[in-house]
Amino acid sequence: NWCCPPGRRVQSSKLGPAPPRLLTEEEFQLQGEVETRKALAELRSFCQSPEFSAWTTVSRIQSPKRFADFVSGASHVTPNEVSAHEREFGLESLSIDERLFEEEEDDDDEEEEKNVNNSSAG
Repeated sequence: NWCCPPGRRVQSSKLGPAPPRLLTEEEFQLQGEVETRKALAELRSFCQSPEFSAWTTVSRIQSPKRFADFVSGASHVTPNEVSAHEREFGLESLSIDERLFEEEEDDDDEEEEKNVNNSSAG
């Protein structure tokens, strides 16, 4: 009791749990890759199980051969899809985004200078 006064205990319980630590970009990417691989393995496993209705599924999908290849262990994406993704979301797109943000910041800076000049002139 002498080290932790009663008021102190009440105060700390009102604060609640500490907020979770946010992931870095690298941790986020890694977690996404790990979880995707795990989910794809679970999907393959289910598709190979006796309770899976292969004929019903195959009759409903656009590319049965691609699906069969996936269940047999092939990649879930084609090389063309990987290339398209890299173009849209890869390092190239990051540099484009950075340039866009730099241009927006430059425009904002110019706008602020105009506003300052206009207000000091009046």
